[in-house]
Parts: sequence; C-alpha cells; structure tokens
Amino acid sequence: MNDRYDAGYGGDQYELVGYDEYNQPVYRQVPAQQTQQPPQQQPYDPYGQQQQQGYAYDPYATGTQQQTPDYDTGAQQAYDSRQAPQSGYDPYATGTTTAYDPYGQTATSGQQPRVAEQTAYIPQQGGPAEKTEAPKTPETGERDYRTEQFAFVEEPTDDSEDVIDWLNFTENRTERREEAKRRARGRMVALVVALALVVSGGVGYLWYAGKLPGVSSSASKSGTTTAASAQNRDVIVVHLHNTAKGGTSSVLLVDNTTLKQGTTVLLPNSLALTDDDGNTTTLAKSVDDDGTSGTVDQLNTVLGTDIEGTWRLDTPYLQNLVDLVGNIDIETNTDVPDPAATKKGAAPLVHKGKDQTLSGKMAVAYATYRASGESQNTQLERFGQVMQGVLRQLTSDPTAATTTVQTLAQILDPPLTDKDLGTFLAKLADLAKGGDYKTALLPVQNDGTLTAQASASVVKDVLGGTAKSPDEGSAVRVAVQNATGVKDDTEKARVVLLNGGFTFLEAGTASAASAKSKITYSDAADKENATEVAKTLGLPTSTVTKGTVAANADVSVVLGEDYKPSSSS
Repeated sequence: MNDRYDAGYGGDQYELVGYDEYNQPVYRQVPAQQTQQPPQQQPYDPYGQQQQQGYAYDPYATGTQQQTPDYDTGAQQAYDSRQAPQSGYDPYATGTTTAYDPYGQTATSGQQPRVAEQTAYIPQQGGPAEKTEAPKTPETGERDYRTEQFAFVEEPTDDSEDVIDWLNFTENRTERREEAKRRARGRMVALVVALALVVSGGVGYLWYAGKLPGVSSSASKSGTTTAASAQNRDVIVVHLHNTAKGGTSSVLLVDNTTLKQGTTVLLPNSLALTDDDGNTTTLAKSVDDDGTSGTVDQLNTVLGTDIEGTWRLDTPYLQNLVDLVGNIDIETNTDVPDPAATKKGAAPLVHKGKDQTLSGKMAVAYATYRASGESQNTQLERFGQVMQGVLRQLTSDPTAATTTVQTLAQILDPPLTDKDLGTFLAKLADLAKGGDYKTALLPVQNDGTLTAQASASVVKDVLGGTAKSPDEGSAVRVAVQNATGVKDDTEKARVVLLNGGFTFLEAGTASAASAKSKITYSDAADKENATEVAKTLGLPTSTVTKGTVAANADVSVVLGEDYKPSSSS
C-alpha cells in the first residue's frame, strides 16, 4: 500500500500519518518543498505511517494517473522475487538500510516529520493489513512472495452468506437428529416403566388373590382353616314376624370383614337351645317366650359366635322396605297364591321363574309362603332369597342406607340404632352387588342338635364359632307325627312338650288321619318317660305301648283325632 495519496495531475499530494479512534486512516498534505527533497532510505513501517517516494501501485487512486513502477531503475531498489534482498528481513528496522516493505516496495526515503496540518479523510482506505509470512523457495531457502498472497480487507466475500446458511442448515439438522434421539430414548424409558408397573401389579394381584403358582394352595388352606377363628365378623340376627298368620323366621346376617364376604345363615326353628333355667327349648319358642335378649344369648352359646344386635322385622316393615328400595328381582321357585283372593283358581300373586320382579306385597307373600307338606326350611330359604334381593337393591352409601332405615319409622331393639343398622346393611349391599355374597342353611338334625358337618361347614367357617348343642341326656326326645287332620296341632303339641321339658322332634304329617293317638317306647327305661308324655299332651296313659320309635328319639307320638290341644294347655 502506498504511503501517499495523489489527488490529481500536478495537484497536492497527501501522506498517511495514522488512524483515528474509529480505525480510519488519516492523511496530511505534503508541502511542495518537502516533495522535492532527494530520496533517502526509509525504514520499514508496518503500520504505514511513513511515506515513500516514487511510483507505486495505489488501489485506491481516484483520478490520478498512475505509472507502472519500474523495479530496475536506480532511483529506488526494486524487489525481485527471483533474487534475495541484500540485507536480512527486519520488520522493526529503524535505521537507513534497505528494509522489506510488505506492500511490495522498498523504502527509499527517510522518515518524515509529522506536521499538524489539514488532513483529509478517505472512506475507502482501510487499515493496515495483518503481517503474513510467505513460504520459502526450495532453491534459495528464502521466502517467495507472490501476487495472489496479498489480500485486502475490502475484497468482497460473496460466498460468506452461503457459508453461514450452510452452517445453520448443518447445525439445525444435527439438532433435529439429537432431539429425535432424545425423544426416542424418552419413549423407550416410559414404555419400560409402564411394562414394569403392569407386571408388578399383576403379580401383586395374583399374590393377593392367592392365585400365584406355588403360593395359592398354602395360602388358601391357611385362610380357610387355621386362620378362620382369627377372622373378623360382624353379625346381626333378623327375626321375621308374620303378623297375619303367626310364626317367625330367623336368619343371621354375617359380614366377614377379613375375607370381604357376606353371608345369610338360615336358622331353622327346630334348632335346640337352652334357656336360662337350663331347660331345652327351640329357636321358635325362644323368640316367642324369651324375647330378643334371651334368644341372642342362647344362640351365642350354641353357635359360639358374637351377635351384635337383633333386628325384629315384622311383615309390614318388610313390605315397606322392598317398596323403598324400588322392588327386587329374584328367581322364584314356586307360584304363590294371592292371600287376598276370594275366588278359587285365581291367578297367583307371584309366578315361578327367573328374574321375577317383586313388589313389597309380593315379596312378603313369597317370603312367608309354605305349601302343604313343605318343611319349614323351604319357607326359610324363600325368606333368605328376599333378604339377598333387598341387599342387592339397597344403596351402598351408609348415610343413604341409614335414611332408608329411618324412613321405616321402626323402633329397633337396643343396643341396635338406626345408624348402626344402616351402616351395616350398606356394607352387605356393597358385597351383594359385587357377587361376594351367599346364603347358607344351618344343618340341624331332627332333634334340633347340630352335627359335625354343620360345625365344620357353617359354624366354624362362616361364623368362626364352635357348636355346643344341649346334652343328649338332658331331656327326653319326643318325635311327633300329626294324624289329626289339623295342621296347627303339630305346633300346639310342640309348645306343650317344650314347656314340659321335653325335646320336640317333628316327624311330619301322616298320609291319612287316625282316630286314636298312639305313644310308643322301645327301651323299658323310657316307659315312665312315655307315660309323662301322655299326661303332658292330655292323652290317656292307655295309649302308651312298647314298640318301634324313631332312630333319634326316645319316645314316638302319633296324634290322632282324639287329641284335644285345649286339654293339654
């Protein structure tokens, strides 16, 4: 780069004196007498602050005719790329010897003093170029400078924007690939976690349900046998009183909170109990004579359970309860005639079949119906069906169930309250809706005692208790068959015998009526007992004879038409 700027032909000349704070070159006018001084050797100035005389290439010349520099003239020492310079390269030389000029010229004049004169600003003029070293030639070992090695900061870079765009594109594509990889890894981790949760949940459910291979058998055994007594149960006894025809039906409502299982246990009326005086009685007589509190104590003694309360449910309240829950759907096992029908052959009130919808009146008729020749257990099973149908229809919300109980306007036997009964029924309703509910009949022998089968299947497994029937020698067992032609005579004879301290065994109804009654005994030791039975029933002692008796009885009685219940009362 030249140190001077020629304004025109014969005009004033300017020389570079430095750069301002914006890194722009500053020139000053060269006086006329200074331009005509003889040339002197000038040291190399890397910042272009010294002037140089002679013709040189000026890429920023505007309007000034330039001449091609002659590198062979004697006015200045030319630089020949094919010939090494006379003196070594010293970029910081300050003497008068010939120095290397990075802009292709040899300094021929000495350093000129700076004069604070008028300066000119040329916007096209750039700052000094950075110092670069040329490669050395293999022949001479010296640096070889070529024209294409010199570049100016003002040279346009047309491809810079294309390069930036390409870098941005490459960077964006790399980021997209990395983002896609991160998303794929995240989805894979989420999938693995989800699978692990599903597997662990399935294994936990199988373990809880006792279906895990190698564990289910032992777990089920321990849950049904050894741990049966440790299970928690809530028990309430329900007595259905038939206010129209008389008689009672009793069931136990059991909520096994440990196994989440609900059960209705049907209690036959012939179940033998022991009253407060130590006399043997039946469940039906205990409900009528001893009331709720006495019956609960006797049931707890016989079944080895803990009954928390008694719910006396008269048939009008059962009808209202079914209407409040919105009717019930059950499978009926027989046609039930309408009790209010006056004409023979009228349509039945309840039809036999599946999915029968019963209103309150129909439910009461079905629950209390007992056909001719049917046992009391058959009627008891119908009552159990109605109770389970009510529980399936009842709400599972304790508050709403309590409101339903309160709506009945029924006076409950202490200590049972409306809230306790409503909460208890709501829990059973939830089990009944979920299918975790069943009905079981307590197996009772003809003499009213419990067998080992009953103790294992119902008393121990369902109730968690131990059966304790009255001792066989505590009372004389009397089997009674009705041959009077009057159905109610059996019940009247049962009451009389129980009051006399005998154990009543029902032997059914004879196919044909008999004119006279008959009392038999098989063991001579029971003759006196047979005579006492005759006196208790109001029959003459002549009816007592030795003969065949029932297998589970001490004395057998056949009631004939000569039996007068009023005389035995």
